[in-house]
Amino acid sequence: MLRSRLLLSLVVVLAIFALATPGVFGAARASASHILVSTEAECQKLKEQIAAGADFADVAKEHSSCPSSRKGGALGTFGPGQMVKEFNDVVFSDEVGVVHGPVKTQFGYHLILITSRDD
Repeated sequence: MLRSRLLLSLVVVLAIFALATPGVFGAARASASHILVSTEAECQKLKEQIAAGADFADVAKEHSSCPSSRKGGALGTFGPGQMVKEFNDVVFSDEVGVVHGPVKTQFGYHLILITSRDD
């Protein structure tokens, strides 16, 4: 009887935690790369280079001011709410495999390449 109550209590606590913390239990996850620059004009110019065939990772290594530039702009995998709102909104709603931007955040202007997403 006590064991059943403890198990039920644990299930209730886990359910409340899952509802209160989206992204922890099976919610959306995404992987993305980005290029961060200080001006919208520079961001647009880099986007045009990529559209013309330049490799996203190579452009990130050469031009991005983010430390992720060393990894070709790769940010790894993350859940909703782990990035600033403007970035998060693009990654969790826009098309995968497409370069998005310029996206303005408090850090500057980003080009964002969503590499995968599990909804």
